[in-house]
Amino acid sequence: MLVAKNIFKAYDIRGLSDTELFPELAYSLGRAFVVFLRNHNLIKPGQAVVVGKDMRLTSPGLQQALMRGVKDETVEVVDIGLVSTPLFNFACANYPEHAGGVMVTASHNPAQYNGFKMTLGDGLPVGEAFGMAEIKELVVNSNFDYKDSEDLVFPKKEVLSDYLNKIFSIVPPSSLRSMKLVIDAGNGMAKVTFPDMLKHLSTSVEYLYLEPDGNFPNHEANPLKTETLVDLQKKVIETGADFGFALDGDADRIGLVDEKGQVVDASFVGALIGVEVLRNHAKAKMLYDVRSSMIIPELWQAAGATTEMCKVGHANIKKMLKETGGAFASELSLHLYYKDTFDVESTDLSLLYVLQMLSRENKPLSEIVAPLQKYFHSGEINFEVEDKAETMRRVEEKYKNEALEISRLDGLWMKFDWGWASVRLSNTEPVVRLNLETKSKEVMEEKVKELSEVIKG
Repeated sequence: MLVAKNIFKAYDIRGLSDTELFPELAYSLGRAFVVFLRNHNLIKPGQAVVVGKDMRLTSPGLQQALMRGVKDETVEVVDIGLVSTPLFNFACANYPEHAGGVMVTASHNPAQYNGFKMTLGDGLPVGEAFGMAEIKELVVNSNFDYKDSEDLVFPKKEVLSDYLNKIFSIVPPSSLRSMKLVIDAGNGMAKVTFPDMLKHLSTSVEYLYLEPDGNFPNHEANPLKTETLVDLQKKVIETGADFGFALDGDADRIGLVDEKGQVVDASFVGALIGVEVLRNHAKAKMLYDVRSSMIIPELWQAAGATTEMCKVGHANIKKMLKETGGAFASELSLHLYYKDTFDVESTDLSLLYVLQMLSRENKPLSEIVAPLQKYFHSGEINFEVEDKAETMRRVEEKYKNEALEISRLDGLWMKFDWGWASVRLSNTEPVVRLNLETKSKEVMEEKVKELSEVIKG
């Protein structure tokens, strides 16, 4: 079997459905995942492996081959069917009888892609830091004997009711007043959990693009791209909704739009939800990634938290959250992580926290956000470079005496009297990523120009 080795990414496996992903590969992955679990004593006798899928057109065939691979390693398979990533992670981590699982998904990638996410029984993902290289080696070199055959039937398990009970134990429906909202599901996996959750609330909901459709006929399911939120913004204004809420393809990232149809900055979303978490976890440790606005630690510390920066990437953040005992982590990509849900994302819980905040404050979302607009963030700017190491050396040499503080946690993070700058390397491309933030728009534009020239050399 010829395997495109580029499909093994830092945090998952992802590739083109028609040329790079096929049933034989999925079968080998199923077997490799079990071998990996055994190699590290991560599976006990009698434990099963959970397998779920998203709505992409190739997902059913890949899931079937994957489950056969697990079964051929003499391990039981639990088929949880169509799931969002938060629901899948819950299924892996909530039940002692599950050793972990694999989900067939390409997250927010366009329709021509598919892939696999692997999660252990404690909720931690398999990724670059632990497991991905070993699984790649097993898939590429083990020559597992795949035979095409009729589909097999595997035991199914319903986990949604337990999931809803869990998140309602954190934010009770009784704490929420009646509101009007619009949810853009992006033809992804939000339908699996959101309608069932919201029927327990008095909230009025209008959905956009709720039906799962692997062709993504309306727009790319990626709320980080603000152009994908245009329909949501219009519908919020048209219906007079209190806010709009958007999901990506596998429903583990969010976008937020206020009652005026304005997109709420990612750092503001993380900052505000973090304050809600602190109401349940007073004086907790809280994490934010190196690209995030200064407003996050300011707001959390004012609310009594201890704050710490973390590396970018869900595998890094989940590991650090578990190791530090933190209550919450905010990533600029609007992955939001909760100790209360096994240190993984729960977009359903994120929505409940927004509803709880608005219920208590009893004022428009735009008014709650307004005081946070103190700084000027550049957004992420990418530069193609020939020599990433030399670029980083040049940046550090330029600023080592000017910077008030330098962190090498994730690339270079440098604090200045005018703000901060983060210069990071791409894991997979000859690309350097710049983020910075200042106290005025003029200084922000000036520093973007200055740092850009240093990076370009």
